[in-house]
Amino acid sequence: MPILETINSPEDIKKLSIQELKVLAEEIRDYMVDVVSRNGGHLAPNLGAVELTLALHYVFNSPKDKLIWDVGHQAYAHKIITGRREAFKNIRKLNGISGFLKRSESVHDIFGAGHASTALSAALGLAVGRDALKENYKVVAIVGDGALTGGMAFEALNNIGHLKRDLIIILNDNEMSIAENVGAISNYLSKLITSPKYYRAKEELWEFLDKLPSRFLSKRLKELAKKIKENLKSFAVPTILFEELGIEYIGPLNGHDLEQLIETFERIRRLKTGPVLIHVLTRKGKGYKPAEENPEFFHGLGPFEKETGKPIKASNVPSYTSIFRKTIVEIAEKDEKVVAITAAMPLGTGLDLFREKFPDRFFDVGIAEQHAVTFAAGLTIKGLKPFACIYSTFLQRAFDQLIHDIGIQKLPVRIVMDRGGIVGEDGATHNGVFDYAFLRIIPNFVVMSPKDEDELVDMLYTMWHYNEGPITLRYPKGNVLGVPVKEAPELIPIGKWEKILGEDFREFVILSTGSMVHPSLEAARRLIKEGYNVAVINARFIKPLDHQILREIAESRPRCIFTIEEGNLPGGFGSSVDEYIHNLLRDDIPPVVNIGIPDTFVEQGTREEILKMFMLDENGIYSTIKAQIEDL
Repeated sequence: MPILETINSPEDIKKLSIQELKVLAEEIRDYMVDVVSRNGGHLAPNLGAVELTLALHYVFNSPKDKLIWDVGHQAYAHKIITGRREAFKNIRKLNGISGFLKRSESVHDIFGAGHASTALSAALGLAVGRDALKENYKVVAIVGDGALTGGMAFEALNNIGHLKRDLIIILNDNEMSIAENVGAISNYLSKLITSPKYYRAKEELWEFLDKLPSRFLSKRLKELAKKIKENLKSFAVPTILFEELGIEYIGPLNGHDLEQLIETFERIRRLKTGPVLIHVLTRKGKGYKPAEENPEFFHGLGPFEKETGKPIKASNVPSYTSIFRKTIVEIAEKDEKVVAITAAMPLGTGLDLFREKFPDRFFDVGIAEQHAVTFAAGLTIKGLKPFACIYSTFLQRAFDQLIHDIGIQKLPVRIVMDRGGIVGEDGATHNGVFDYAFLRIIPNFVVMSPKDEDELVDMLYTMWHYNEGPITLRYPKGNVLGVPVKEAPELIPIGKWEKILGEDFREFVILSTGSMVHPSLEAARRLIKEGYNVAVINARFIKPLDHQILREIAESRPRCIFTIEEGNLPGGFGSSVDEYIHNLLRDDIPPVVNIGIPDTFVEQGTREEILKMFMLDENGIYSTIKAQIEDL
């Protein structure tokens, strides 16, 4: 029987020998590859963290000891050995388990996380809470090196060094976040790795002191040892960042050497000191050759052939991302002032081709969305035309910068949001359903969403030419509709909607945005065949609204107005239409029905399953409108 089949809790791995743990590590890797090849998921980083996970659960006592994982890219092995081995088969599936950490899923998931750089702050909170309540347990934060490019991680490190609580930080260093790590922090960690003299000397010093009888360890000798240590540090490494912050540094360790990991963790567990950082080196994609050779591609992907690693494509239809990928390069070829910015997602946002063609005009700032937005703002002041390309869910992290650094100053930053609306399998932390609501409340912003690939290209060209203030564009994850793209893109007048079906607004009017336009159009055609008078508007600008068309509709006093959006309803597009019509008419107001995502977080499932669940596919829109019409 495979060892993995006997593992139902962390207690089970504590019974294993080191050799059995090594066998278990390979079984877990095989299981991960098998499941992710069918379901999709975050494979390469999880393959690299298997031994680290086993060593942590072997030494510490979860859930009494608190293991805080930074996002779920490291935590698949953690899920498998904490009672979710069978459930792992349905990871990221509708009604299955989440691909990320989730408190409601297991007592071992101490802190939920889908975005990076949160673990250190949460872990410090747990450590301070433990001390306040006089409880006794260890707190361990496991962070990837990519997470250290996020400003929140450094805010936490600063506070950790100041408070000096008993806290263990595991720095899981695979030299990558999603794409290859960039910047000074990555270079700094490389220096640590290549400076073994200091660590060897420090270990030998402490081993010598440990062997001395305690009566010889006078205060003076301890002070002398400390000075020796500091001098060694200055000799071997120019500046030890973590120790200067008040955090003891240990490492680097081989993250695939179970003996070394367990021995080190055991030694640290017995101590009750201040904060300690253990630097662990792992290999992204370890044990699966295709992922080792292309870790960026295998960071997060859909189903693939297990034997070859080749992706299984549902169709040959291009994605919205691929249309953007081609168009942004065409624009950059025409204008040398165009630059592109991403936050650790060059492949995911489609900027890989831009990076290849214009390396001097491409900027990957790491997992640092706040910096990306303000960096773009600074570029505009010098007359450059930055396109900041960020997933909708990650743009949430830069909300203050959108207001303070861009909106107030009315700077012409161009923000392109991939994965707008329902993302699907990544679940609640990644669905980009809040952008309409949080962007439309910011003065000076333009917010657009295309109905298809042809309009996407037109909007990108419109953004390029717009210099009056910030302008944003969001499009969904997934394939385009197959609409022909014009040879010559057209500029769209800012705030101008499009009448795409019907001119008579006296009966029923549908105001639909972005990805919802085409299913709304098909639903309307079905209703027209049944004898209903239905008009459809492509409300391609969420802000500013087209006041001319809205006034025309409102003054026609239709029997009902329907707004349809792939976003959360509270504060969204429909809310803005409600506000405008109520302020315009005051009385005799036609009913407005808002259709979209209700006031809830959306869990994992395919995009198609989720849209169907919320009645946002063609059949659902038809049924919802038909029921409302019959009620009227």
